[in-house]
Amino acid sequence: MEALLKISDGIDNVVTRVGKMASLLAIPLMFVIIYDVIQRKFGGQGSIKLQELEWHLHTGLFMLCFGYAYVRDSHVRIELIRDQLRPRTRAIIEMIGGLLCVLPFCALVIYFGFDFVIRSYDNHEVSAATTGLTHRWIIKSTIPIGFGLLAMAGLSIFLKCYVFVFGPANLHKRAGYYVGTHHADLGDVAKLED
Repeated sequence: MEALLKISDGIDNVVTRVGKMASLLAIPLMFVIIYDVIQRKFGGQGSIKLQELEWHLHTGLFMLCFGYAYVRDSHVRIELIRDQLRPRTRAIIEMIGGLLCVLPFCALVIYFGFDFVIRSYDNHEVSAATTGLTHRWIIKSTIPIGFGLLAMAGLSIFLKCYVFVFGPANLHKRAGYYVGTHHADLGDVAKLED
């Protein structure tokens, strides 16, 4: 069981590093938006390239940070219901959800997304606008990469929940942070071992 947690921690490290690096895309995105807004307000018409760069940066930011949000338990949940459940029940639901929803969905998106990127690359796909950005395959590649990171995060969470449910009591604290009341309010160890 200790080995499963080490694997999970390794996966978390990769997903976290990519997510933190990708979050830096917010900085150029902010400057591009500000520049585009000022240019439209005072310069007349905006730039097609800038508008496309905005959604390219926005897409990269979100696609590459989904997995990071999942391992940090920062994604959308129905906490009103989840917080009323025992930690063991939360872990079981998380495991089932990962096996039946997260991992199969990610596998489908990666499979079809990879083909989507290859076709875009082979066709030298560019923007439909004559003054738009080229190399459309680059932004499309964030789809399979992002869902690959999300699948890795799903596997990591599955392993932690598995250890929490089936592992020895001495690993509950280390494996069970994810099934705490809330990522910002984890409670004490006794609550995790209910």
